[in-house]
Amino acid sequence: MAETAPATVHLVGAGPGDPELLTIKAVRLIRDAAVIVHDGLVSQEILALTSPQAELISVAKQRSRHSMPQEDINALLVAMALAGQSVVRLKGGDPFIFGRGGEEMEACRAAGVPVEVVPGISAAIGSAAQAQLPLTHRDAASAVTFVAGQCKGLTDQDWSGLAGAGRTLVIYMGVATAADIADKLMADGVSPAIPVAVLENGTRADMRTLRTLLADLGDMVAREQVKSPALIVVGEVASYALARDVLANWTARTNIGAETDK
Repeated sequence: MAETAPATVHLVGAGPGDPELLTIKAVRLIRDAAVIVHDGLVSQEILALTSPQAELISVAKQRSRHSMPQEDINALLVAMALAGQSVVRLKGGDPFIFGRGGEEMEACRAAGVPVEVVPGISAAIGSAAQAQLPLTHRDAASAVTFVAGQCKGLTDQDWSGLAGAGRTLVIYMGVATAADIADKLMADGVSPAIPVAVLENGTRADMRTLRTLLADLGDMVAREQVKSPALIVVGEVASYALARDVLANWTARTNIGAETDK
């Protein structure tokens, strides 16, 4: 008998959480897959779309604690595909924006396994839309940059020119290092008074949009008890967001700025 032809591994973007933001193709693949290998940030509403017969495997990642190392995830996808199982690798946001989709794609290619990428609405795009925060605006920003705030060697990374007048900086995975991020940007010459928005649980029912100034970012994240998943948006575009301004406590403590807005 001929060997079983390898199945295709589909790297599918699940978006930031709202199931109505899934693409039609993503929904079809999720419903038809025999195996779903999913991130921890994929919402339960999306996982509920899977077949009752499907095997669901969580490979959730948290800061400094992974339920399965990336190399093992790669090997798992390859092994299932070589066994002829239809597998969907379901990733929060978009597979190619801080989703390690590129590494999984490479592993599949190296093993001779067909792979297809189904894009998803990234956390930045979805969360900004929900907050009505335009990442670019003719009057405020003609460039936008995405960076990871949790990767190794944060202090050694060169972010010069990424934030400031006419630019928007979107920081993924930056909650735990928010104070360091603010210090880094200000040391690189970004104004302490530039607006900053924090988008927590983007597109979900419990989403929060908080706004402050860069100098207050670290303190604000602590006092408002911001939790991941959350994005930090630095730039004048933050002033357009539908957000709760949380600068009052900081200005009162430091006597900086005007009186608290009524």
